Amino acid sequence: MNKHTSDAMPAGENASRLIDGRIEELGDWRGERLARVRALIRQADPEAVEEWKWRGVPVWSHGGILCTGESYKNVVKLTFAKGAALDDPAGLFNASLDGNTRRAIDLHEGDRLDEAALQALIRAAVALNTAR
Repeated sequence: MNKHTSDAMPAGENASRLIDGRIEELGDWRGERLARVRALIRQADPEAVEEWKWRGVPVWSHGGILCTGESYKNVVKLTFAKGAALDDPAGLFNASLDGNTRRAIDLHEGDRLDEAALQALIRAAVALNTAR
């Protein structure tokens, strides 16, 4: 468990520092993957807000949660809060497929990530969250 154990922390700079710390403390392929995913999210949606929730989970939001970036022993998991409502033509979603709301992408060491498809999912999640 991370030494940063607050349930919820203000979004923005504090959360970004905690995410920096998580990437550094992982110190292996998981940290590299989380850093790359973070960069892709920022490129796809420069207005995405970084948050730190649930005792140490990086979260990216824009009009609501876009996705979380959890790290486990053998996987980095990107969970899209409203993933079931998103088109996924590239088939990135490979976990949490049986629920009515969330969908996840489990990234294992050595997996190739379709970065353009991930950015399209991020943009679709923003559009869904900000639709009125």
